[in-house]
Amino acid sequence: MKLYYVPGACSLAPHIALREAGLAFALDKMDPATRRTADGEDYLKVNPKASVPALRLDNDEVLTEVAVILQYIADQKPDAGLAPAAGRMERYRLAEWLNYISSEVHKQLGPFFNPKLPPAWRENQLSLLAKRFDILAERLKNQPYLMGDRFTVADAYLFVVLNWTNLFKLDMGKWPALTDYLGRIAARPAVQAALKAEGLAQ
Repeated sequence: MKLYYVPGACSLAPHIALREAGLAFALDKMDPATRRTADGEDYLKVNPKASVPALRLDNDEVLTEVAVILQYIADQKPDAGLAPAAGRMERYRLAEWLNYISSEVHKQLGPFFNPKLPPAWRENQLSLLAKRFDILAERLKNQPYLMGDRFTVADAYLFVVLNWTNLFKLDMGKWPALTDYLGRIAARPAVQAALKAEGLAQ
């Protein structure tokens, strides 16, 4: 498999999941300015949506959309415990969290990447995010991971998007459960390896 990524983007989540699962994979860094990859591919031919991540499978099919790719990775190595088995209620609970992270956290943080974000819009986003952070903090105040005692692909995704709060210098002091969570996930060996591979850590 080959994972197309941009350092620190949401593609970091499947990168972490691949390492957590112990799967063999290659990395190909995409330049957002040129839409070319480090291996010389035209990324728009890989993924016409132009966004990362994309995962090229061994049969040359390409999967896109982070929540889908994460579940695919988890299903390639069920023994790694990165997702409950398909058909179980716990799997639908995992899907709930993946969708919540995608639509209510990722998409609310995304505008902060725009340096021209108007102050009024920034304040609106912060107000929305505070409500999301309250929900997440309540979930995580008495358990280490979103699904309980076990790390899943939902945690890989949430870690990546919550970590953007550091990039945007957002004050997370009101949510110690979330700052503790970020530190806990960051300490995992697979997460450290992924961060180093993307040039985001020493």
